[in-house]
Amino acid sequence: MTAARAGALRTRQRARRGEGEKLRDDLLEATERLMIETGRADAVSIRAIADAVGVTSPSIYLHFPDKESLILAVSERHFETFDSVIEDAGRSTDDPVESLRRRGRAYVRFGLENPEPYRILFMTRTDDAERPDALTGAGARAFQHLVDAVQRGIDSGAFRRVDPVLAATGIWMAVHGVTSARISMPRFPWPDLEELIDHLTDTQIRGLTEPLHKDQGDIA
Repeated sequence: MTAARAGALRTRQRARRGEGEKLRDDLLEATERLMIETGRADAVSIRAIADAVGVTSPSIYLHFPDKESLILAVSERHFETFDSVIEDAGRSTDDPVESLRRRGRAYVRFGLENPEPYRILFMTRTDDAERPDALTGAGARAFQHLVDAVQRGIDSGAFRRVDPVLAATGIWMAVHGVTSARISMPRFPWPDLEELIDHLTDTQIRGLTEPLHKDQGDIA
């Protein structure tokens, strides 16, 4: 054991009764910080997390069975906040078209106002085995809410009949594209943010409201 590691371990006392949640929160915060610093979830190790908090590696397993569950827990917390913000924006109007527009605006603003959490959710490199959060839990619920928003537009007659999952995927890729690019390329001569968001969302909505060309067709 290195002197630095031994010193880190000495700085943390044995948790008193009822302090388990505090240690759990410390582990989540350390994992999040390391994910941001490295830019890669697969570069974050259990030992690095333990060193950052000042505990032994076995202490982590009292709260999380493996590193993947720690990464998932970090992402879950951010996905819940992310989803709540976008749902609030969507529910602020009964018009399904305007609701989708407001969701798109809220998505981009959330990412730009919270770049580090956004990096963890959508811009941190992982292998497939370490990234179940995009497919389950809060991440899956967030995407399903977007699918449901598209479906409401279809049911109301405001949108043409399309596959709602396909349409939702296209909308997500559009708003993610501008959000991630703005975060990654801050020195690019970007146009006015509000104008850019409105252009982006209006373009997506136009694709759902305007009829297709004769050689194309909607779903049956």
